[in-house]
Amino acid sequence: MKNLRNAVLAVLVSVFAMSFTGKGVEFKVDNNQSKVTWLGKKVTGEHSGAINIADGKFVTNGKSIQGGTFNIDMTSITNTDITNEEYNQKLVGHLKSDDFFSTEKFPKATLVLTKVTPKGNDQYNVQGNLTIKGITKAIEFPATIQNGGDKISAKAKIVVDRTKYDIRYGSGSFFDNLGDKAIDNNFELNVNLVAKK
Repeated sequence: MKNLRNAVLAVLVSVFAMSFTGKGVEFKVDNNQSKVTWLGKKVTGEHSGAINIADGKFVTNGKSIQGGTFNIDMTSITNTDITNEEYNQKLVGHLKSDDFFSTEKFPKATLVLTKVTPKGNDQYNVQGNLTIKGITKAIEFPATIQNGGDKISAKAKIVVDRTKYDIRYGSGSFFDNLGDKAIDNNFELNVNLVAKK
């Protein structure tokens, strides 16, 4: 009787463990087919560039997306609009400095998806937690996601308020009399991801 009770208990523990851990289907980001670009604006114009995804994955239940985690290599920031090599590298170096992303101290930023809600016609509302410079804030954005069975394609424009991550350089919200040196608090990440089983 005792052995039977122990066997039943073991089965129940296994069932509960499976229900909490789950066995989601993972789709890993294909770095060769994925791209992230950025756009930052200021009073006198704008700058744009690219940044690499270190690694990432979507997790599905076989049909719908349940979550995902994406690590961004902050040390890979590049600029694509300045043709003068010296000024180009000067801007990139400034973006990597403590005035902006402190890439030496915080080489990665992370986006963790917490909820993906279908809106119809491959349109979704995505909620998640974005970590930049060790600071995590909730974020929400629309996305176009196509789940082809063996491949997931996702496109989104994510607007980020940099001041929430202690990036205050050139922000009119914190400094007066900036004039044409003022930089918008928001910057854009345009994400185009391809992930495969």
